[in-house]
Amino acid sequence: MASKSREESKEYVLKTAKEHDVKFIWLWFTDILGMLKSFAITVEELEGALEDGMGFDGSSIEGFARIDESDMVALPDPDTFQLVPWRPREHHAVARMFCDVLKPGGEPFEGDPRYVLKKNLKRAADMGYTFYVGPELEYFYFKDSTGTETLDSGGYFDMTTMDAATDLRRETVLTLEEMGIGVEYSHHEVAPSQHEIDMRYTDALTMADNVMTYRLVAKQIALAHGVYATFMPKPVFGINGSGMHVHQSLFKGRKNAFFDPKDSYHLSQTARNYIAGLLKHAPALTSVTNQWVNSYKRLVPGYEAPVYLSWARRNRSDLIRVPEYKPGKENATRVEFRSPDPACNPYLAFSVMLAAGLDGIENGYQAPEPIEENVYEMSEAERQKRGIDTLPPDLLEAIQLTEKSEMVRKALGDHVFQAFITNKKIEWNQYRTQVTEYELKKYLPVL
Repeated sequence: MASKSREESKEYVLKTAKEHDVKFIWLWFTDILGMLKSFAITVEELEGALEDGMGFDGSSIEGFARIDESDMVALPDPDTFQLVPWRPREHHAVARMFCDVLKPGGEPFEGDPRYVLKKNLKRAADMGYTFYVGPELEYFYFKDSTGTETLDSGGYFDMTTMDAATDLRRETVLTLEEMGIGVEYSHHEVAPSQHEIDMRYTDALTMADNVMTYRLVAKQIALAHGVYATFMPKPVFGINGSGMHVHQSLFKGRKNAFFDPKDSYHLSQTARNYIAGLLKHAPALTSVTNQWVNSYKRLVPGYEAPVYLSWARRNRSDLIRVPEYKPGKENATRVEFRSPDPACNPYLAFSVMLAAGLDGIENGYQAPEPIEENVYEMSEAERQKRGIDTLPPDLLEAIQLTEKSEMVRKALGDHVFQAFITNKKIEWNQYRTQVTEYELKKYLPVL
């Protein structure tokens, strides 16, 4: 459908809506923090919405840092039209479309995360590249949203007894496929009640839409079964948190720009420059890929979450891993960035990773030597000697690094850059002033 003109896509949407007796269409967009926003229109308004968009209050995009009400227009992207499988089909079906957010005059709104990603993809396209990503989102099932009681005690790739979670995962995969989202793998993860569904590699804009859909579908299916699915990065102390490793590559036409048959790692100079850009900017973009106070409870040594700025082929303690090359699979050559978590805003996260990599290519940054030893086991002195730095340890430091980064500012644009930082400072201040259970247990009896 992507190759159709907008007119053909609009015709297809109107025809499909009629054929399936669609009564309501959910118009979806995302706020700066990656929260899905939605309002519904009836099928009678569909043609007008596709033509001119629908007005709404744009301050809902700003996250916690709400500004005065402002009129915005949500213009549906007809290529994202899908029936919603968990709503009744027989009579008055429901469909959804993602929207681009415009100003009343019709020009793009700089605060729309989808527009931010489109702008970065255009920069890549101007350099001759298409950006492909394949994120692996982990999540937990709990009995409900008020606690962390697990549904099973399985581990990595366990074939757990035919419990609720197996059916939940199966139903989630089937629902995603019904909504046009290809799934490669689904399996039990390392921690009890932790699962992973990997979507098939595709272009970054489609994938960001897919991530938003996936998170909603996982939660919706869980809800229908009376349980709760969460993408919170570290819900349980002492066991692995949930990550979103992002496999990424650049293509020139049908050719993978990251592949070089002569290189010992089968990586082109382009790929090595891209890796160097990611490593150089990783600390500054961490507040975007790991944007919550809780994200930094996952980014600690020892739980499969990478904190050291290094890259390698096999090593799971490195921030960037290059999956082993298989002959005949040139197109699968890619780099895997392992720090992001599944609670980020995918439009902004893909934007800053791409911008960092492109910066590496444009400026010819040289990647350091790969580190195949386990970085966790090195002493602090050895890491320093080898120049292995770390990601920021908490949200405050992450925000401070982002604030100084010209690369992130350029990637996000001034509006989102300022609003994002304002949002994160509000969150940090709310967190900083809390008195936690930990403090009460530790200090109240003795002080």
